[in-house]
Amino acid sequence: MPAAYSIQEHKFDMVVVGAGGAGLRATFGLAQKGLKTACISKVFPTRSHTVAAQGGISAALGNMGEDDWRYHFFDTVKGSDWLGDQDAIEYMCREAIPAIIELEHQGVPFSRTMEGKIYQRPFGGMTTRYGEGPPAQRTCAAADRTGHAILHTLYQQSLAHDAQFFIEYFALDLIMDADGVCRGVLALDMSEGTLHLFRGQGTVLATGGYGRAYFSATSAHTSTGDGGGMALRAGLGMQDMEFVQFHPTGIYGAGCLITEGVRGEGGILRNAAGERFMERYAPSVKDLAPRDMVSRAMTLEIREGRGVGEHKDHILLDLTHLGPEVIHEKLPGIAESARIFANVDVEKQPIPVIPTVHYNMGGIPTNFHGEVVQLRNGDPDAVVPGLYAIGEAACVSVHGANRLGSNSLLDLVVFGRAVANRCAETIKPGATHSTLSRDACDVALARLDRLRNSSGGTPTSVIRDKMQRTMQADAAVFRSGETLSDGVRKMREIRASFEDVRVADRSMIWNTDLLETYELGNLLDQALATIVSAENRTESRGAHAREDFPDRDDANWQKHSLCWVDEKGNTRIDYRPVHMYTLTDDVAVVPAKKRVY
Repeated sequence: MPAAYSIQEHKFDMVVVGAGGAGLRATFGLAQKGLKTACISKVFPTRSHTVAAQGGISAALGNMGEDDWRYHFFDTVKGSDWLGDQDAIEYMCREAIPAIIELEHQGVPFSRTMEGKIYQRPFGGMTTRYGEGPPAQRTCAAADRTGHAILHTLYQQSLAHDAQFFIEYFALDLIMDADGVCRGVLALDMSEGTLHLFRGQGTVLATGGYGRAYFSATSAHTSTGDGGGMALRAGLGMQDMEFVQFHPTGIYGAGCLITEGVRGEGGILRNAAGERFMERYAPSVKDLAPRDMVSRAMTLEIREGRGVGEHKDHILLDLTHLGPEVIHEKLPGIAESARIFANVDVEKQPIPVIPTVHYNMGGIPTNFHGEVVQLRNGDPDAVVPGLYAIGEAACVSVHGANRLGSNSLLDLVVFGRAVANRCAETIKPGATHSTLSRDACDVALARLDRLRNSSGGTPTSVIRDKMQRTMQADAAVFRSGETLSDGVRKMREIRASFEDVRVADRSMIWNTDLLETYELGNLLDQALATIVSAENRTESRGAHAREDFPDRDDANWQKHSLCWVDEKGNTRIDYRPVHMYTLTDDVAVVPAKKRVY
């Protein structure tokens, strides 16, 4: 151990890294089950990015018309473009109903119907009768601030159940033993500059996505994929990283999200001619087609000269016909965002929007219990002992090649709950921790020391800007072999330039220069995995659209990509099979077919 660093050790039954929707649902659930639980977060819990989720959380409650969890299952499999694991999708859609009722009982202030039931709105790709019936009203909403309502409720419940929070602690690295078992995590207390080793019988990564690898993203600046970065450094592979969702409606120039709930309430996308162009691309569901399709349709409209504005480079989202009552009751936050970020009064003017990076379908591979799995000795589902991942940091895979809107809040809640249930079955409260070797933290400490004393020629911000612009240009809505191979070359060079990074601040207390450098390291590895995996997948599926391979190729590519990035930036790719089977006989496997709406 470098002599300058001393470490305080804390022992818990479970350690959760991240305090967004997934992390808090796991923290509350674990504490409720009697497990002594620590939750580490680099921001105050209610500032986690889940607070920005607007439109709602899906569950087939049937409060606003016909619905069934099997219809939800079918829609999610179809939305995933047959890359989702059907056992995990069955689990999520079935468990959605009790999970939402639990949230309601825990205190989430959902909007209500006249009968007092939870209000539900339609969202893209959500249908009835296995795609044959009308759109489903399945998305449970608290006005347009659903994530905010859920996050505050889960934080309150976690505190009520005596979970311990370590706030403004930055997770540096996973601590793995010689047998590949995760024994905990090393973290830095930002405010005091002290190092802390959190020992747990289980460690849950709930660190969110890595949207900030791109120049324009709806993600918070904290969305730097810290869990994925730690997993890659621990020698684990990441799954399906090529699938990056662009949300059709980010505010032009600002990237701020305008929820799909706007289109669920009747908002319409229009081109420069005022035409409702989605009727041409998805005649049955129009503006409520899945996000990958709407994003591509918008991009085509712009490419073909029908974009809006001086540079003809964006589209308009029109709410003017909805009327003040609907806007004030159901979309108050959107009206406020449009006023602040676009200088638009939505009652009188449309909002300028453009497809913006929004969600990572890929992540740390897990099973539906939230246990991290890896391809080992020919077993594609070998569990990594002591390590769990949930939420956007994980790839279960319930979203496959394209996530349906309002399935992400559901993913957080269902699999946060699943981890708590699994650990209650498999972990004994107060069990003795195994002895760690004296050098267990040496690799993590050496990295900290190296980065803290980096005296290269390139500031962190310069490398980050190059990475973001390269990803925005070369791993965008439409991709080709040419742009991807050029992007891979550039990303390898940018990743290599990290060796020349300069950190000006040598202190340990609130060293934002050092922390942003750690975040950049996490982003670089995942950006490289994303663009390498995208170049490798020679087909179009869901959010991954290649102009040189425009068709889906089930014969060769109905499989999950796995990508490893080593400390020198070398990449390796392998595969896992897609689970084309269900958990029970209550629902039938959905066979692959052409995905049209």
